[in-house]
Amino acid sequence: MSEDFIQLIMAGEERGLEILKADYNGRIKYIVSGILKNQNDIDECINDVYLTVWEKIQLYNPQKSSFATWISVVSRNKAINYLKKHNNNSVTLNEDIYSGSQSLEADVENKEQLIRVLNFVGTLSSADINLFYRKFYYLQSSTQIALETGKTERAIEGKLYRLRKKLKKEFGGEFL
Repeated sequence: MSEDFIQLIMAGEERGLEILKADYNGRIKYIVSGILKNQNDIDECINDVYLTVWEKIQLYNPQKSSFATWISVVSRNKAINYLKKHNNNSVTLNEDIYSGSQSLEADVENKEQLIRVLNFVGTLSSADINLFYRKFYYLQSSTQIALETGKTERAIEGKLYRLRKKLKKEFGGEFL
């Protein structure tokens, strides 16, 4: 996938957005529909993802992540914000994760926590890594994971139970 569309969007050319939609609509829809269940919310959220990309493309930094990763995070955060909005929760996630808008202390603490989590994830098997991201990052249901992996829901729940035990042992306290 060529990322020439990024320059087109930065230049304010709608053709860039059309290319983005053609290349990434499946990814965005997969992420959003895994979190939201109402079709109207899904459609509205997807449109908001495109609006956010249009308005905030300058925040994308190719030295920090691939565009696929960046748009995945934007999509996930938008969907979670929609979910929270319907649960009357005023806290929202910031899709400007690469803008460096937090204090230095908060940035250092977040990076330390991220390193701990990434180190932990690095000790898992590839199947458990996949399960970890699907359940805890993309908030997919056990049913969806089971259907898409060809496993039973009971098997997924068992793996999640064991994964939570590992997380609790590593980080202490309750973990999801």
